[in-house]
Amino acid sequence: MLNFLNPPAAPPPFSRYSQKVTAPANYRWLHISGQVGCDRQHKAAQGFDAQAALAWSNLVACLEADGMTVHDLVKVNVILTRTSDVPASRVARDRVLAGAQPASTLIVVSSLAHADWLIEVEGIAASAA
Repeated sequence: MLNFLNPPAAPPPFSRYSQKVTAPANYRWLHISGQVGCDRQHKAAQGFDAQAALAWSNLVACLEADGMTVHDLVKVNVILTRTSDVPASRVARDRVLAGAQPASTLIVVSSLAHADWLIEVEGIAASAA
């Protein structure tokens, strides 16, 4: 079982995530590449909310393809191109994570690999072997 912790000596999380997560030695690991707000035909969704929903949906599809759920996520990284999207990003993340609180990093960059992309999410998950 994953152990989600917020040690008392570290500052509390700024939103819904854990400061650290540990997994037993016998767990199998899944590393998920960055997922963006594009459909299977590589068409970018219009607007931040639609892209965020699709990026998270793509990450969940990768989890499910390996028999995992969002509750198996150990760590997520969220990369945005606009600071103004931070609040909406947190709403989209919390909606999909459904109470799961993996370790999390949020980064704002000047652009992603394609000029139309506004968000990219990647994850690391672990579950019993």
